[in-house]
Amino acid sequence: MTIIPVQPGEPRRPDGPRDPGDAWVVAESGERYWGRFGAAGVLAFDPERGVLLQHRVGWSHFGGTWGIPGGALHEGESARDGALREAQEEAGIPDGALRARFASVLDLRIWSYTTVVADVVSSFEPVISDPESLALEWVPVDEVDQRPLHPGFGAAWPALRALLSARPAVVVDAANVVGSVPDGWWQDRAGAAERLRERLSTWTGGGVAAPGLGVGADLWYPLVSMVVEGAAREIADAVDERVEIVRASDAGDDAIVEETRRLRDGGFSVTAVTSDRGLRARLEAVGAQVQSSGWLLERLG
Repeated sequence: MTIIPVQPGEPRRPDGPRDPGDAWVVAESGERYWGRFGAAGVLAFDPERGVLLQHRVGWSHFGGTWGIPGGALHEGESARDGALREAQEEAGIPDGALRARFASVLDLRIWSYTTVVADVVSSFEPVISDPESLALEWVPVDEVDQRPLHPGFGAAWPALRALLSARPAVVVDAANVVGSVPDGWWQDRAGAAERLRERLSTWTGGGVAAPGLGVGADLWYPLVSMVVEGAAREIADAVDERVEIVRASDAGDDAIVEETRRLRDGGFSVTAVTSDRGLRARLEAVGAQVQSSGWLLERLG
């Protein structure tokens, strides 16, 4: 492959400084792909309005077709962060309006494209804010394939659509996970719980491999409920949306089962984390997949 830097007058970046990622990757066969470090885009999903699609301007790759807001990743930028940034730049999506749910990766070795599917958590109207769009529209899910789609998005759409109903969540038995490592946690139970919460936030924020959650796609950003009991209930409130603290008022096991039941009733598929055999049986009885504390600790690193 070869890298061709963006040339003067490139309509994607007609003015201002350019990022090193703004370049063409050219395969030996001659195909050109935009983004030296790969590219990513956001498929924003609103259950009431459908998905947000971009009508691509004529000079763009497969101009005139419909796809999703996206573009080249910056050097060192994660696909999730880059996709959300590009969506803001191209569609004026406000901060905090989307929550990433899962990512699907097309990996061509010399170049990759990551589609990040994100749920709308705060309603907004898209605004054309760069030269790459003719229109931005909310399109009902059943009508997406009636549009002339960008070939890449068109090929990915059936699998993406099938996963729009999948909502994994993780319920963590914090006492069991913390107690499985003899690192002096008993001297400061709230502090040990806070350290676990920070590790969980990093884990889910970076994307969780799909096989461990029993779902498709490549990476998921699942909701995580961390159930604490006893002295660990003094843990401070969560500072981000990735990990919700559930404080058990009585028995911790009861709170874990109730949180699992609540999420299941809300349409989530739940992976519960505990090595307690009695609790495992109760969780499986309410429909959860159960993984051990060791399984989680191995993934937290």
